[in-house]
Amino acid sequence: MCSWAAAGRRLSGCRARAALPGAPGRGGSAWPGGGRAVNLTELLQSSVGDEEAATRRQRPPQEGTVLLFPGQGSQFVGMGRGLLRYPNVRDMFRVAEKVLGYDLLSLCLRGPQAELDRTLHCQPAIFLASLAAVEKLNHQQPSVIENCVAAAGFSVGEFAALVFAGALDYTEALYAVKVRAEAMQKASEAVPSGMLSVIGQRESNYNFACLEAREHCKSLGIENPVCEISNYLFPDSRVIAGHLQALEFLQENSRKYYFKRTKMLPVSGAFHTRLMEPATEPLAEVLKSVEIQKPFICVYSNVDSQKIYALKTHSTFVSKAACFTC
Repeated sequence: MCSWAAAGRRLSGCRARAALPGAPGRGGSAWPGGGRAVNLTELLQSSVGDEEAATRRQRPPQEGTVLLFPGQGSQFVGMGRGLLRYPNVRDMFRVAEKVLGYDLLSLCLRGPQAELDRTLHCQPAIFLASLAAVEKLNHQQPSVIENCVAAAGFSVGEFAALVFAGALDYTEALYAVKVRAEAMQKASEAVPSGMLSVIGQRESNYNFACLEAREHCKSLGIENPVCEISNYLFPDSRVIAGHLQALEFLQENSRKYYFKRTKMLPVSGAFHTRLMEPATEPLAEVLKSVEIQKPFICVYSNVDSQKIYALKTHSTFVSKAACFTC
């Protein structure tokens, strides 16, 4: 659907699928630059090709590029403003308004921040802005797209990675993100919860810290408290998610656990924990109706770090993708 698309047949001509309730019809190409999409598709295919061709070429590591798409928490008022002058970005926002039922562009540009931070708004915003940023990248440094060998994404960013790789149609993926975001918003409102970014040290014992935070919550009368590692960012850095009281306890006692720095993330819930389990069913249901193609490049999964291109069945993808929420 975008001019940089890894799979022009997937992205430069989004066709309607009646199986997606609420998704608007998508007859024909949504993009005025469809011809350029085909050219860039051929370019990416020629640079990546099928598995056998890729094996034969043995591209030197320094020549390959990897795109990593951001997740929830990276939103800010004004996001996307500098991308509107690049090809197709305004069209992406127009399509989004039809799929989402509200003016996402206005929300991104003018906020307010509190509304943009809500899960049901920020996930579609990050998804779209990430793909719009690829338009800019393709305009300024097309060699990065030409030499792309793999993609990945943090949480909702994995949907953007799959669209970029040609595995998912832009409009269908956006609709899935909409359903996901609404379900996670509802789940997060049921229990006051959040996520805490932690930079630790070699001495940091994250699991012990979470255990004591849960015990603290029990002392406050909270039944079955949640406080656990939800994301492994890099060595000595974690994201811990759970009840707000647990996260506040960790912040107050950060020196005890050898945490160098702690910061609450601008999200509305404890994502990637069992508090999000109610959100998995709506997402899994909509993903059953989404057409999934084999990616032209490797996409690495959030769930188990495996290459998504190796998935054998649609049901396997659905079960993995549903785990994006918990």
